[in-house]
Amino acid sequence: MQLNAARANKLKSLSLAVAQSSVPVMFQTEVMCLIFGGCCTNLTTGRAEPESGHLITFAQFILVASEGLFYHFDFESPTFLKPNQIPIQKWFVPIILFFTVSVLNNFAFVFNISVPVHTILRSGGSMTTLVIGYIWGKKYSSLQFWSVLLLTFGCVLSALADYNAASETERSLAHFVTGLAVLFVAQVLSAFMGLYIEATYAMYGSNYREGLFYTHALSVPLFIFFSRSIHSQFLHLFDSKPLEPQMFLPSALNSIITRIPQQLLFLILNSFTQYICIRGVNMLGSISSALTVTVVLNIRKLLSLLLSIWLFGNHLSPGVFFGAAIVFGGGFLYAVESQRQYLCMEKARKK
Repeated sequence: MQLNAARANKLKSLSLAVAQSSVPVMFQTEVMCLIFGGCCTNLTTGRAEPESGHLITFAQFILVASEGLFYHFDFESPTFLKPNQIPIQKWFVPIILFFTVSVLNNFAFVFNISVPVHTILRSGGSMTTLVIGYIWGKKYSSLQFWSVLLLTFGCVLSALADYNAASETERSLAHFVTGLAVLFVAQVLSAFMGLYIEATYAMYGSNYREGLFYTHALSVPLFIFFSRSIHSQFLHLFDSKPLEPQMFLPSALNSIITRIPQQLLFLILNSFTQYICIRGVNMLGSISSALTVTVVLNIRKLLSLLLSIWLFGNHLSPGVFFGAAIVFGGGFLYAVESQRQYLCMEKARKK
């Protein structure tokens, strides 16, 4: 327990070091609280069954879109929405990419990818972002390149160790590789989305609230393609039994949770924590580079990994632990280099 707390403190310090390279001071605490608090709490509420991926994604999109509609509503506007800072057509590409990435990440659980390995593999997004960013025309230092390469090597090592540790009765090689392929495609699309949004903000100015709202609200109609699946998944979760009264909760809350099917309750909690998480990610994306966002999220994912082991009793082989250490060692090197670049920029400004 003390070891996990010590690791969490180190991770928080590391995240702040990354953030300081590109994020204004007044935003650092709020952004880190939203990302680490929301995303890590989201892990503890994600108890809905793996086959409910489409329903989980749909519920998350509905909640974020509803909150955004409340924020952007303007009764005096002809469209009943606040005027756009960024042209609406600029959101069409991120909408398609974000919707597809969200569906693929939840769909990957169907292929028996464990939560820890799912977390580690998604940490490989930094390398994907770096490669695509380089093709896009962005410049990175040698240390940034090697740190991200080290991070990616750790992802591959962890995935191989996890597969070798699992018995053949749990999953076939083809099944496992398919799950990895799904996550890889999601990473590539996510990298394109991050760089596209970064370029959009550079052209029109950053507005994370606008991006958060339109990428979710305009994606909701796309769920029509999964309507049958969502309906059947909802009925399945609705048939689950309610939770038993909890001693640590007041009687008013116990009277509520004992009347709601537990899987639906977890779905509601998961949606709320995902909103907190995605809001923090969008805030960070509006004031920093796409690569910095992925590295900060990698550090957050290590904390999620430790929590999944502690809360759900996930057992990992030594190879997975070793790979995870390499992954987040690469994140540390990136933080150090980003801080160096930030200090150099500050000195140049003063001159």
